[in-house]
Amino acid sequence: MDKLEELVAEELAAPVDPRVSKFAEAIAAKHGPASRAVLFYGSCLREKQLDGLMLDFYLIVSDYRAAYDKRWLALANRLIPPNVFYFESDGLRAKYAVLSEEDFQREVGLQARSTSVWARFAQPSRLVWAADEQAKTVTITAVAEAAPTLFALTRPAMSGDERGDALAVFRAGFTFTYGAEIRAERKQKPESIVDAAPERYRNIGETVMAMHPIDKPPKKPKSAYKSGFQEGAVRVKYRKAAQQKWRRMQRKGKALSVARLAKASATFAGGVDYIAWKINRHAGTQIRIKPWQRRWPLLAAITLLPRLLKSGAVR
Repeated sequence: MDKLEELVAEELAAPVDPRVSKFAEAIAAKHGPASRAVLFYGSCLREKQLDGLMLDFYLIVSDYRAAYDKRWLALANRLIPPNVFYFESDGLRAKYAVLSEEDFQREVGLQARSTSVWARFAQPSRLVWAADEQAKTVTITAVAEAAPTLFALTRPAMSGDERGDALAVFRAGFTFTYGAEIRAERKQKPESIVDAAPERYRNIGETVMAMHPIDKPPKKPKSAYKSGFQEGAVRVKYRKAAQQKWRRMQRKGKALSVARLAKASATFAGGVDYIAWKINRHAGTQIRIKPWQRRWPLLAAITLLPRLLKSGAVR
């Protein structure tokens, strides 16, 4: 285990509210032997009072078909991962996303289809349940890939001395990734993430930079970036190429967010109401869901999105 994995393992093992661990066990039990690990993440990590909040979990499974009793859920998870579900236990409520071990390992690395998974796990999280030691080890190794992926994709798009500032890289990376999703949060949110735990991000970031100096490509680099990491001063054309890549990732990410939003309205109980609640909470809007939208959540999600984009409620 290298230094970064040791830091990640220590963070993942940090104590949580016992109710969170119990909740994670209930999520794992719902999907039976297919369950491999449960990760707790998001703003609730910083909260001591969990009642009334919506907790966030990722369930890692061995295989989608084994995780569900309905084939269409397995197919949906495979085609547009992850599936997202609503769950209640012991007076708490949560939403949890489901990914296979194979997809999770891909989505925290440079081969990811979108930015969403590695962006989330470059932030603090907790491993609150694991099926066995092997599942624990695999999960730690995967989570430890998230921050290097952020740095590998973000630093070439930055200019000047900021590339050597771990906090600046994280801030820039989260700003880029927020632009690759349909988000209701305020524009200052990426900076506030880093400001909530600056020492944590500095420690992780400086460890990543020591392991992957800018004159060496990271693991599995895209060939177009090998030259871009040959510093002295990263030439303008490589910086522009990196920025263009981010624009492509952001366009693709927005499209995937639309597809995931529509799918979640079908897999997530009360999904349309939750989407409206979250947008109203973050954007200050007064969206009210009509009865027909609850009866036809997929159609509601499709018809609601253009209005949200036009109003600026989501970006």
